[in-house]
Amino acid sequence: MIEAEALKHIPGLSHGFFTRRGGHSHGAFSSLNCGFGSGDDRETVARNRAIVADALSIAPDRLLTVYQEHSPKVVNVTAPWPPSSPPHADAMVTMEPGIALGVLTADCAPIVFAEDQGKVLGIAHAGWKGALAGVAESTVEAMEGLGAKRSGMTAVIGPTISAAAYEVGPEFHDRFLDVEPRNANFFVPSGRAGHWMFDLPGYIAERLRVFGVGRVTDLDLCTYSDEDRFFSYRRATHRSEPHYGRLISAIAIMP
Repeated sequence: MIEAEALKHIPGLSHGFFTRRGGHSHGAFSSLNCGFGSGDDRETVARNRAIVADALSIAPDRLLTVYQEHSPKVVNVTAPWPPSSPPHADAMVTMEPGIALGVLTADCAPIVFAEDQGKVLGIAHAGWKGALAGVAESTVEAMEGLGAKRSGMTAVIGPTISAAAYEVGPEFHDRFLDVEPRNANFFVPSGRAGHWMFDLPGYIAERLRVFGVGRVTDLDLCTYSDEDRFFSYRRATHRSEPHYGRLISAIAIMP
């Protein structure tokens, strides 16, 4: 479990960006795979998630994740739901003690949010589609709806694919520049003609700063290049591997 220094000063919180280590899964899912939809044995995934909940000092049935769709949709969490029927969304906010908000990633960015008093929390799953659609800003606005101020928020971007590992084609590049020409700042030419390296965490961080979030931190951890600690969808794809595990990142207000 990796903790962010930027969140340690906020009272009453428990959080962690969990690596792939320390679980029960085997093979491509070794070992702390927390994704029910990954193709791994469901009971084994539940045991892995119980390890995460215990590390957060939260009951296993109160570690919540959503059915992620690369959207800007946010859920306000007031009570747990069954793992078999999660809401469709890519972000959550809460004021409820004893509930851990979690997102699953394997190259996309997990973003954890907390306001200074530790009374309002948020979390978001941001791949390029969600980031472009504004899932980070939607999470901030939902937290404001619960009484938080964006200037008093801390946002931490967890393990994510880095620009050095994220090559994209011309259509991807053009889509971002069509939305905002200044997005060119997050692309550099790759070694292939017409292709670019895209800085996803840098893009998300800049959008949050422009949106007025008080403190934005990137842990600067690359899921693709650090196979020992992180699962990576793109790494599995490049190797023609049919399966890959899911990392979990989570935050809770302690009961």
